[in-house]
Amino acid sequence: MKGLLGVKIGMTQIFDEQGVIMPVTLIKAGPCYVTQVKTVQSDGYDAIQVGFEEIKEARLSKGQKGHLGLLKPDKKHPSRKKGKNIPAVRYLREFRTKNVGEYAVGQRLTVEQFEIGDHVDVVGTTKGRGFAGVVKRYGFGGGIKTHGQSDRHRAPGSIGATSGTAHVFKGKKMPGRMGNERFTSQNLEVVQIDLEQDLIAVRGSVPGTKGGFVIIRDTAKG
Repeated sequence: MKGLLGVKIGMTQIFDEQGVIMPVTLIKAGPCYVTQVKTVQSDGYDAIQVGFEEIKEARLSKGQKGHLGLLKPDKKHPSRKKGKNIPAVRYLREFRTKNVGEYAVGQRLTVEQFEIGDHVDVVGTTKGRGFAGVVKRYGFGGGIKTHGQSDRHRAPGSIGATSGTAHVFKGKKMPGRMGNERFTSQNLEVVQIDLEQDLIAVRGSVPGTKGGFVIIRDTAKG
């Protein structure tokens, strides 16, 4: 299993060995911490839960602190286990894996698990564009600009029949909120890795804004 959580730093460009310029996206990936190991016997499936981005403990709820092992045992709760070697983290995500035996709670994961030439999928949240019409949102062509039309240039046109169906079908492409959706950029090549600064550069673009949270994992098309 290869997977990390990180934040998008931004885009730049580099030259390959042939001198050809290529666009790349820089991602600060990790360090991440294994916060939970799930197995078929205990949870019904094999997976590891990973935490990212250290924050102050005061920003976590009591339930979150208990899950991470940050609460001390007391008279009312003597069974609490203090100390999983996990700091307070902002994000928690799961990665499915069949090799759960290779991981332990508190284990630190870094970009060293990736290699140059690997192909990965990067999951993020696209930029929010606000309310948009069908021309911008879906690429509609709009209406004709001649023969007396005055306000139908960017209109969607007919959205359904009348007496036959007498309603608009669910899922019809209409004006509405654009962007701010989960999106996966697939099969991106890893072109550079910086172990000291926890940076990974992938060829191409990834969804989201600068500083946006992303998930890097093995490509599904590999």
